[in-house]
Amino acid sequence: MPPPGAVRCHQKGLPAGSPFFWAGAWARLASARATPDTGGMQLDSPPPTLLPPAPPTPTTPRTRAILDNPALAARSVQLLQTFQGFARLTPDDAQCVVSYMREVLFAKGEVLLRAGDQGNASFMLLLLEGEVSVRVELPDVGDDGPLSVLGPGSVLGEMSMLDGAPRSATCTAITPVMAAGLARRGLERLLQDHPAVAARLLAGMAQQMADRLRAVGDQLQLYAQLNGELRDELINLRIRLGV
Repeated sequence: MPPPGAVRCHQKGLPAGSPFFWAGAWARLASARATPDTGGMQLDSPPPTLLPPAPPTPTTPRTRAILDNPALAARSVQLLQTFQGFARLTPDDAQCVVSYMREVLFAKGEVLLRAGDQGNASFMLLLLEGEVSVRVELPDVGDDGPLSVLGPGSVLGEMSMLDGAPRSATCTAITPVMAAGLARRGLERLLQDHPAVAARLLAGMAQQMADRLRAVGDQLQLYAQLNGELRDELINLRIRLGV
């Protein structure tokens, strides 16, 4: 037992007169002299630096090559040929075009194309599944007027892909949508690799755009006619009321 009054080390439980106690005390004293109390920071360590925040982890792309899914590629070929503007494409032509396309997915309510958007105007979409509403801005009406609802086999965005102009309409997914996208870069590669196929594809796009512009013109004439009839009714009402 240690002599009465001996001081014990609370950490080790050793009496103050023990040689082990004094060896540990001298070691702690030497360490304290060599490393002054600096609040937990060693003096010979470099000052802390503020690192820039880590870049956000990129999200998984929602696109993949159509040819990665043979069943989806076959459906894309079929729908591409049934599209009125691409009737000149042979099965081999359609298969060639599809090889340059990528699968794109859109959630319900997501905007596929937005009117006035020029920075994202370098691709067109062939709808494979789902429905999309198309709306155009009507300045005379003061609101976006519904133009149509499109489904599988429809093509969107070919005008802006060709000329780089801002999108002319806003296309929104009414349901979850799967589409095959052809980027301008893919079209350029198609022109280099298969110029005859690309020529027939471009001719089909031109035909489709012409048909679509005619349809838009007819609808605008209908809006103008309704607007004129409404104006005439208001004039007649004012005359009857003596306003």
